Amino acid sequence: MARFVIRRLAGMVFVLFAVSLLTFLIFNVIPNSDPAVRMAGRQVSESTIQAVTKEWGFDEPIYVQYWTTMEKVFTGDLISYFTRLDVMDEIIRGIPRTLSLAIGAAVMWMFFALCLGLYSAMKAGRFSDRFLTILALVGISMPVFWVGALMNHYLGFKLGIFPNGGYVPFTEDPVQWAYHLILPWTALSLLFIGFYSRVLRSNVLDTINEDYVRTARAKGLSERRVMVAHVLRNSLIPIVTLWGLDFGAVIGGGAILTETVFSIQGVGQYFGDAIAQLDVPPVLAVTMLVAFFVVFLNALVDIAYAALDPRIRLR
Repeated sequence: MARFVIRRLAGMVFVLFAVSLLTFLIFNVIPNSDPAVRMAGRQVSESTIQAVTKEWGFDEPIYVQYWTTMEKVFTGDLISYFTRLDVMDEIIRGIPRTLSLAIGAAVMWMFFALCLGLYSAMKAGRFSDRFLTILALVGISMPVFWVGALMNHYLGFKLGIFPNGGYVPFTEDPVQWAYHLILPWTALSLLFIGFYSRVLRSNVLDTINEDYVRTARAKGLSERRVMVAHVLRNSLIPIVTLWGLDFGAVIGGGAILTETVFSIQGVGQYFGDAIAQLDVPPVLAVTMLVAFFVVFLNALVDIAYAALDPRIRLR
């Protein structure tokens, strides 16, 4: 276990370094407009641009700029080029909103994917299986921003059943917090429900005819216990892998469109605004946050493997 943790920590450091370096180079080496010109604004003198260049260190060699930026990331002194606000403060302000969206949607998509995937596998070839297959493909095919916009317009604006966007902190009113997030959770989870249920159905159908499953039935175990303890447990390993990757990506900005459609103003929306302005400090910080969550959640997924399959040992 200790070797596993050390190896994961070393891998996390390497991944964070590689991601930060690539992100910084992409925004600084690929030709784009001078950041000093964008920061100085329109119709400014050359002396003003030179002053901005000198103040923010844009005239330094690229490796010096990278080192200075990374130093600011870890000391919490990273400042946005355009808003001039502290990047860490903005991320800390938005992360509860993004976590509320991501965790709720992840619970929703895992619950419905497990139920629908297992039911579809048990009814394979029948009408209900074909009907759920069509629904899953519809869910996968619909863009999140389109579904979110339709829900927001008809269920929020037209009918007034749900709030028309916005966010209420959990600490202020838990009921309103959940009420405001029902539509965003649903819009974000539809794609994953369709995809995960299809993967689980395929895994269950592959597992259901294994020798150890037939042995369990021959011992007289109930069909419910066979499905839950033997079939579903072994079929969940690929699902857990996908969940770790998707959940880390959603937390780190994968829900940009959902946050924008429902005006949640979380980290994803902040990330999207920073990309549109080619604002390197927020993009770099949020990208490293994504990498951290992906590596961290994958370590948790590896631990979950051992719980799902006793033959797997952490070394």
